[in-house]
Amino acid sequence: MIELRGIGFRYDEHDVLRDVDLTLEEGELVLVSGRTGAGKSTLLGVVTGLVPRFTGGVLTGDVLLDGVSIVEQPPRERAHLVGYVGQDPLAGFVADTVEEELAYGMEQLGIAPGTMRRRVEETLDLLGIADLRARDLRTLSGGQQQRVAIGAVLTTHPRVLVLDEPTSALDPTAAEDVLATITRLVHDLGLTVLLAEHRLERVVPFADRICLVTGDGGIRVDRPEVVLADSPVAPPLVELGRLAGWQPLPLTVRDARRHVRSLPELAVPRPAPDGEHPDVLTGRGITVVHGSTVAVREVDLALGAGRVTVLMGRNGSGKSSLIWALQGSGRRRGGTIDVAGGDPAALSPAQRRTHVGLVPQTAADLLYLETVAEECAAADAGADTEPGTCRGLLDRLAPGIEDTRHPRDLSEGQRLALALAIVLTARPSVVLLDEPTRGLDYAGKAELARIVGDLAADGRAVLLATHDVEFAAHVADEVVVMAEGEVVSSGPPRRVLAESPSFAPQVTKVLGPPWLVVEEVAAALGEDAR
Repeated sequence: MIELRGIGFRYDEHDVLRDVDLTLEEGELVLVSGRTGAGKSTLLGVVTGLVPRFTGGVLTGDVLLDGVSIVEQPPRERAHLVGYVGQDPLAGFVADTVEEELAYGMEQLGIAPGTMRRRVEETLDLLGIADLRARDLRTLSGGQQQRVAIGAVLTTHPRVLVLDEPTSALDPTAAEDVLATITRLVHDLGLTVLLAEHRLERVVPFADRICLVTGDGGIRVDRPEVVLADSPVAPPLVELGRLAGWQPLPLTVRDARRHVRSLPELAVPRPAPDGEHPDVLTGRGITVVHGSTVAVREVDLALGAGRVTVLMGRNGSGKSSLIWALQGSGRRRGGTIDVAGGDPAALSPAQRRTHVGLVPQTAADLLYLETVAEECAAADAGADTEPGTCRGLLDRLAPGIEDTRHPRDLSEGQRLALALAIVLTARPSVVLLDEPTRGLDYAGKAELARIVGDLAADGRAVLLATHDVEFAAHVADEVVVMAEGEVVSSGPPRRVLAESPSFAPQVTKVLGPPWLVVEEVAAALGEDAR
């Protein structure tokens, strides 16, 4: 149906793609995987026409749809055939309300009003956003914006749907709903989907094939079980299967459970002893109101030195509003916050950075200079620290980013890594991270986990909001779950995560509590071997 022939893309003397051939059949879902910065977004951009028109660089080769070349067609002339949802949904919105955004694309295509109305209603129900129809797009949570962006493309009924990290801002339940919806469109309507995603554990069960972007300009395409057998990026379930030597390699929790009996009896992991952790930040009765909506309702929270607290909850539960209130920039209706004897809201921005550092969901908001080197140098100077500190943190998170690159030209994961490095350079006593794993591959998340652990070991208090249950299982000392602006559950991860159907990691679903991560199984198997 759609075919890439001999595609090459060169940017700043660097071959991002080289002699790539890829054929997408009607009614299949192809998952694009690979390390951060390997070229996944570039490959998607070639299909949509955004590359090289909006990126620069030199494109060679051809793109064909039903045997007809479309490589010279601009994106606007492909829009009725190829729908696209990018990593930052807010950047793509053109209307004010949800209902208007869903209708906008159809208006540009001249679709009849009656058909438009029916498709809008179908899409609202399909994605579970009917209650948001009249909401201002700017007031939605990141996950709600993501679902609206997908819906705005689906209403035009494209033949090919290109999605760049479509579930990165969604909670686990919402992500499953969206992926199930996309899969239903693939199976029932013959929609072709090309989807890039770092959280493979969410998408692998739905994929017909995986396209692994190798990072050296090439790709590998095959069935999921073939590619994942030796892929450098793999979900925890596959890592567990590799560790245990299971064949065939399990791709779903159900498949993995059938292999569990082959494991020897393992010593149950025991939590490490917990020492004293004096509070670095305390909040009492925190209330945040947006218009007539109470986003955070009288929340009490204490962040201890040397502890990592993970904030979880469905989209729109109030996590981001709480984080901004704790940082001091977000306006709060009531309550008190104390960091080192003072309220962050009363500090100047420069003082606040050394007390409470925050990486927002949209990492690009922190980037304003022309090159990566300038951003790092400014961060070092602002923090009055040794030159090269920021660059060293960046290399740990996302190695290989050139100093001369413009921050806006980086992938979403690379921009996030740069913003995180800038914030950590100031070494604040409290570090707040809002969805810090968006755009990061498994290796990047492992490095982030190590950096978060180092911050805690250095006496920092860390609070991070995330929908990534696998990352939470690795880093959390405590998990706090919010719903409707209130704290509904809190405690150690082995209780809060392992006992929750929504937030349980893959290893827990296979082996049961108290198992959380593959590393625990590896350690137990090592002890058994000895």
